[in-house]
Formats: sequence, C-alpha cells, structure tokens
Amino acid sequence: MSKYYIFCNGKIVLKKGGSELPDTVSDRNLECFFKESGNIYRENPEEGIWAEIDPKAELPDNYVLLERRAIWPAFAEREFFRVGRAFHLMDWQRTNKHCGVCGARTLYDNDEGAMRCPRCNEVFYPVISPAIIVAVEKYGKLLMGHGINFPPGRFSVLAGFVEPGESLEECVIREVFEETGVAVKNIRYFGSQPWPFPHSLMLGFTAEWKSGEIRVDGKEVTEASWFAPEEMPEVFRGLSISWKLIENFIKNHSQTTDAVIS
Repeated sequence: MSKYYIFCNGKIVLKKGGSELPDTVSDRNLECFFKESGNIYRENPEEGIWAEIDPKAELPDNYVLLERRAIWPAFAEREFFRVGRAFHLMDWQRTNKHCGVCGARTLYDNDEGAMRCPRCNEVFYPVISPAIIVAVEKYGKLLMGHGINFPPGRFSVLAGFVEPGESLEECVIREVFEETGVAVKNIRYFGSQPWPFPHSLMLGFTAEWKSGEIRVDGKEVTEASWFAPEEMPEVFRGLSISWKLIENFIKNHSQTTDAVIS
C-alpha cells in the first residue's frame, strides 16, 4: 500500500499514536490540505507520495505532527531514510519554484528529476550537501566534542561540511584542526549515510592523532576530550552514522563491549 509522506514546517504528519504513516487508501481526506505534492521515486510512483501542507491547516484529530528526528524509534531504518528522501524532495522543490537566473516560474522535469525553467531552460537539480564525520583515535581513546547546539552533557565525534574545491580528506584535516586544534593522519573511509537535516550526505572516516593538544574553537565545539571505551559520555544512539562510528570504536577497543553498548 502506497504511503503519504506529508510535511508541515519541517515536521511530519503521522496517524495518531505517532508510529504509522498515512496511506493513499484510507487517508485520502488529507489531500485537500496539499499545497504541493510529487512522487518519491519518479520511476516507481507506487513507492509513495510526498506532500507539503499549509502551516495554518487544521488537521483532523486522528493525525499528529512530529519532529522528523523523533520518529526513528518507531520506524525501521529503511523507512526512516525514505522519510528523509521525501522531505529532501519536498524541500528542494519548495525552494526552487522560481529560476535563479531569470526569475520565471520553474516546472518539474520528470525525465531529468529536476526543476527546469521554461523561459531560459536553466536546470536545477536537488541540492546535496556533503559533510564529513570522523572518529579520531589516540592511544585507544576517541576524540569527542560537545556541539554548541547539543543538550548538556552530550558528546559526539566531529563533523563538518565540505567546502568548494576541497577533497574529503582535506575536509577531515581542516575540520578536526579548526574545531579542536588536533592534527590527524591515516585517514580511512568508513561509510556513508544520507542525513536529511535538511539535505546532507554524511561521509564517515576514521583517523589517528598526529599532533596537537585539544583547543576547542568555542564556536561549533564548546568542549572536547579523549574517551576510552569504558568512559563514554552521553551520545545519540539512533540510526546515525555518528553512533556507528562510536560503536565501531567500542567494539575494536573494549574488553567489555556488550556491557558498554547495552
């Protein structure tokens, strides 16, 4: 059964209870609220429909609005990231309704999967912002920082967006040094993950300490330290690649892995 992926001010519409998406059979009453809509997979429309609704819309009582980050405990990993794909497409079309060259109203080109200007023929593809995230090790300890927007006491591995003209490895070196004053070596690719907050592609790496003492920038990272597996602070343990990097470090270095992860 095809599902609706409906968004309002960045939040997602779910059936009351917060664990089930509306579907295109029993929840067609929601279509009257749609401002824009489209297919999640243009080659297979049956996979689901994304939609944007007006923030002023008064939804029926049997629906709720939830933050997208909050739904991962109730959703399988595949479905969680499908929600992310749907939001990415919705947000991209929402912000590309007019041509950035001539100002004309753009139209969706299904063959290209892009917004096309009918006046000057300029094409606008979905924006994907690459970002690195890295687990830096030093003598069996992991470098972790407290981000300026984190809840008190929460730490994570370091991350940052790739800049124009920069390789991924160069970004790893720059971001770690800028945020903590630490130089790294032996950078190795770990894995990748789409992260639709709002439209990032996270590219994970591991690296080793080369030189330098911790000196946080105070702008993005307010505190940083080296943590042994048995010293882990509070971390986000959801579906994110940050947890996968932390979990990998714990498994590789701890004699009490099960106790630490549980």
